[in-house]
Amino acid sequence: TMNLTAENHRIPLSDGNSIPLLGLGTYADPQKTPKGSCLESVKIAIDTGYRHIDGAFVYYNEHEVGQAIREKIAEGKIKREDIFYCGKLWNTCHPPELVRPTLEKTLKILQLDYVDLYIIELPMAFKPGDAIYPKDENGKIIYHETDLCATWEAMEACKDAGLAKSIGVSNFNRRQLEMILNKPGLKYKPVSNQVECHPYFTQPKLLEFCRQHDIVIVGYSPLGTSRDETW
Repeated sequence: TMNLTAENHRIPLSDGNSIPLLGLGTYADPQKTPKGSCLESVKIAIDTGYRHIDGAFVYYNEHEVGQAIREKIAEGKIKREDIFYCGKLWNTCHPPELVRPTLEKTLKILQLDYVDLYIIELPMAFKPGDAIYPKDENGKIIYHETDLCATWEAMEACKDAGLAKSIGVSNFNRRQLEMILNKPGLKYKPVSNQVECHPYFTQPKLLEFCRQHDIVIVGYSPLGTSRDETW
């Protein structure tokens, strides 16, 4: 039985760490979102009681998230260990040699020493390089052959180095999770799988599979997906 309160609303992860039950997602269209609004949102969220902040390099606002966390620490409102920050490995960074440098870049942007959870954002890879969405002459995304198990081993090394307290995945289906779970020499299994999950899309089979393997489902868009016309 979990005694959940506003001050203590964490649930255990399989690696001994814990994750606050309620999180603030920080995605917003970079073209339409005024500068500084993410900074203010995160500060208000922390004042309100949020301790789980979910971000990503590809949201282009991690500098504001990091600033908000640091300002609240400086005010004495929170300590670093009170905050659970989740960062994400983007699709162009799946080759194993790119994983740690990408996380180090995120930490430099945040100006933090570690993230609490680092996850593979999507199970497919794009062509590595400077373009976030690499496209060919016809405007089609250029994919990249990837070995998710090799990427996962690089994620494990980031945990061993103390750059991420926990490691997990996002948008993985059962087959992709099984690839990792059945990997020879697996050191750490994913503690979580972040997927779209809400009353209109309940994912019962995936939920049950993850429950059986002690993988916490983190549901994004919990009230339904955003009406973003680009989707």
